[in-house]
Amino acid sequence: MREKVLKTITIINKPLSEVFEFFSKAENLNELTPPKVHFTILTPLPIPMFPGQLIRYRIKLFGIPFFWKTEISEWNPPYKFVDQQLSGPYVKWHHQHIFKEVNGKTEMTDIVTYKSKGWILAPFLHWLFVDKNVNEIFAYREKRLDEIFGNN
Repeated sequence: MREKVLKTITIINKPLSEVFEFFSKAENLNELTPPKVHFTILTPLPIPMFPGQLIRYRIKLFGIPFFWKTEISEWNPPYKFVDQQLSGPYVKWHHQHIFKEVNGKTEMTDIVTYKSKGWILAPFLHWLFVDKNVNEIFAYREKRLDEIFGNN
């Protein structure tokens, strides 16, 4: 099965420094993750961000609990950071967060490259569950960002 790529662009009506400050705090992921994922950060807070930082989480996908360990593989404030899965529910998860200031607002681009587990059933599971779930998580995230930053 091939990797999938999800790319979203969100305009946030706040300056780059304020938006990046929000995203630089791992605990804010709780604000952006749907309750049905049962997202819990296991790494003690606050988490300093730097290349090589490891962050451990517990989540549920489709009612199945997973431990998830990611690494901050790139850290370039306030323009970009990258987290990638070291172990967890995917074969691959590589998430680029790119920030750009445009006319006093922030254009945030997320590029997620991911691949499902499931061996021979991976294409079917991906089609049936995973794509939909990843898209729902990012739709929820965009809605929450609108609420948090007053984009309405």
